[in-house]
Amino acid sequence: MNVKVCENENEIQDAFSVRRTVFIDEQNVPEEEEIDQFEDDATHFVSYHEGTPVAAGRFRVVDGYGKVERICVLKEARKTGSGKAIMSEIEAYAFKNGLHKLKLNAQTQAIPFYASLGYEVVSEEFLDAGIPHKTMIKKI
Repeated sequence: MNVKVCENENEIQDAFSVRRTVFIDEQNVPEEEEIDQFEDDATHFVSYHEGTPVAAGRFRVVDGYGKVERICVLKEARKTGSGKAIMSEIEAYAFKNGLHKLKLNAQTQAIPFYASLGYEVVSEEFLDAGIPHKTMIKKI
């Protein structure tokens, strides 16, 4: 498993490919909500397994927090450590860039995963793209 900060258009497209498969095809999120106005301001991450992109995520700085967004893993790569690896790389990137508070909006079904990484729920449930979410934070 090889997690990379996307450095070129091919790597960004690999990350978008994973996001399209998981969010648009699998979860029926409209493409205009998934690929949004923040793409150019975000740092993108992609994880490869034997050269194939299997996980993705993005990172932005919002209101003094490192905001972890769009974390996804292809169905066939789930429960292999890909999600944990991409989160670890994003957290290391945030820390290296002087950010010690992270925030994310977790789909409620993913809360146990994020909780296992030290994130704590700090909001009531809300809908994002029609999917139930809760905000979680972590200090690093």
